[in-house]
Amino acid sequence: MAPKFEWWAKGNNNNNRKGTPVVVKMENPNNWSMVELESPSHDDFLVRTHEKSRNKNARQLTWVLLLKAHRAAGCLTSLGSALIALGTAVRRRIAAGRTDTEISSSSGLQKQNPAKKSKLFYSCLKVFLWLSLILLGFEIAAYFKGWHFGTSKLQLQFIFNKGFFDWVYTRWVLLRVEYLAPPLQFLANGCIVLFLVQSLDRLILCLGCFWIRFKKIKPVPKPDSISDLESGDNGAFLPMVLVQIPMCNEKEVYQQSIAAVCNLDWPKGKILIQILDDSDDPITQSLIKEEVHKWQNQGARIVYRHRVNREGYKAGNLKSAMNCSYVKDYEFVAIFDADFQPLPDFLKKTIPHFKDNEELGLVQARWSFVNKEENLLTRLQNINLAFHFEVEQQVNSVFLNFFGFNGTAGVWRIKALEDSGGWLERTTVEDMDIAVRAHLHGWKFIFLNDVECQCELPESYEAYRKQQHRWHSGPMQLFRLCLPAVIKSKISIGKKFNLIFLFFLLRKLILPFYSFTLFCIILPMTMFVPEAELPAWVVCYIPATMSFLNILPAPKSFPFIVPYLLFENTMSVTKFNAMVSGLFQLGSAYEWVVTKKSGRSSEGDLAALVEKDEKKTKHQRGVSAPETEAEKKAEKTKKKKKKHNRIYMKELSLAFLLLTAATRSLLSAQGIHFYFLLFQGISFLLVGLDLIGEQVE
Repeated sequence: MAPKFEWWAKGNNNNNRKGTPVVVKMENPNNWSMVELESPSHDDFLVRTHEKSRNKNARQLTWVLLLKAHRAAGCLTSLGSALIALGTAVRRRIAAGRTDTEISSSSGLQKQNPAKKSKLFYSCLKVFLWLSLILLGFEIAAYFKGWHFGTSKLQLQFIFNKGFFDWVYTRWVLLRVEYLAPPLQFLANGCIVLFLVQSLDRLILCLGCFWIRFKKIKPVPKPDSISDLESGDNGAFLPMVLVQIPMCNEKEVYQQSIAAVCNLDWPKGKILIQILDDSDDPITQSLIKEEVHKWQNQGARIVYRHRVNREGYKAGNLKSAMNCSYVKDYEFVAIFDADFQPLPDFLKKTIPHFKDNEELGLVQARWSFVNKEENLLTRLQNINLAFHFEVEQQVNSVFLNFFGFNGTAGVWRIKALEDSGGWLERTTVEDMDIAVRAHLHGWKFIFLNDVECQCELPESYEAYRKQQHRWHSGPMQLFRLCLPAVIKSKISIGKKFNLIFLFFLLRKLILPFYSFTLFCIILPMTMFVPEAELPAWVVCYIPATMSFLNILPAPKSFPFIVPYLLFENTMSVTKFNAMVSGLFQLGSAYEWVVTKKSGRSSEGDLAALVEKDEKKTKHQRGVSAPETEAEKKAEKTKKKKKKHNRIYMKELSLAFLLLTAATRSLLSAQGIHFYFLLFQGISFLLVGLDLIGEQVE
């Protein structure tokens, strides 16, 4: 008996209409999209007799199949067109883009330091890629021959098959069983141990952050210092404060940063602003000078300093500024990078913590970002930095009384800087350097999670890549330099353990090492040497759990948890390369490239304030914008610049390596490994073709 379909017709009581067939009209036979579709009536679904039911059920099944066929055809057509569009975009990017090798050879820094720094690293990637392609060919041929045998059958297979390919493949299997698998498995087990230790550290940090929130622990200044500030008492704690803004060729952000610090709510006679300009572009120098002169005319205590050369980079710039004779009159120094825009009450929220706390050397504020939702790249960066501030900095501040100075949005006691030896130009992480030396001299730090200073995130992958290279090579330079001082210092053994093992080795060296080695090298190699295995919990479950913990401080970013996991593994190439260059003192470890800014305003009122000041100045001068010749030249230069994308060869090489390994894992039906390698390979491919973030000028 044929099945009945009465339930299809529920809710329709019109039994008088005759059934009508489905009519599909197409304007173009080659176009599978439907233009008009008439649905069957209620009568077509009613079962009146056994014979009619059988006929109509067959007709209904035909209609359903026809509808599904058209839908499937439409999906295939759209998928094909999407793939063609993606292929066209990739081909256009490859044709228009420049490789990172070409850019390195043409840059001024690389003329002094030729691009041999990563030649060995890149050559190793190419060797792995070609080797994996050759092995994939062998495995595919063996798969179609039906060779699914264990090691015990290898000799038997060799005896009965006398072909050249049979002999070569058998020898290869014997080679990997006896010589390749044991060391690869040993290296994999070592990386798994490091992975578990680092995951345990991450879990402990998250538990510490939970405890801080549960107990509502936060640094609180003396109550009388706050009341004195609010009342404006002449005897209030209102020390002399020096504000420094180091910058270099950052004409996109100089106006808003200078406007923000000039509007800090602090007595005019007790604050001095230093604009420390290292720009080598005459146009940028003129623009910054003009801006400083404008604020001087409005009554702000602000000075402009320019160095002839950039010796020592930011550390040299700050060191030069601290050598000024008038610095001795000031007790504290607040430092802001060129894209940071503190709110007017920044000093009133930070300076009171120093009152009656002579051991306090640093008060660090949290960063927030004006462009965290600009593109996928900035969203992923926001996840990382939210965890850094909310968890790492806050937990280390509360429980260990030490954390790395972030280089900006912080207030230092000048006596602590002088006692620690001042700014040194020996590394590219001068902020971490001064923090470690101050900690060794007994100074304490405070992190304020509820005090924010807005800034920008790099919007292009090129800018982010250079920033991360500096942030991961510098700590390794510093570790080599300060290790003897840490061992010889008089701090407790627990603090020495925290500095050496947790702060440097675990979070600065082990993390990029195992992340790159385990997921980008060992995992694809185990696909071709299946005798060495990585458990599924290492490939999937533990990384997913750690990503979940990392994203907790930024709950709105939960939809990006999978892209975050893949992108962090992709960035491990840059971080690993930087870590090696810093550890072994390679030339690239001393490069300093200023992170490109876009000049986005943090607050609407700040932008309006800058615009108001510009209009006021224009009215006073009686000229139209641009007011100066420097601004005219800057506008012409800006119009000439064109944005382009770049092709990153290391990332592309690893993309093809991972996709090749994914194909091999598909042959062996390893589900989790296949999906991880596939999506990780696609992630490397997108980054290698610069399809993430904005293009650069």
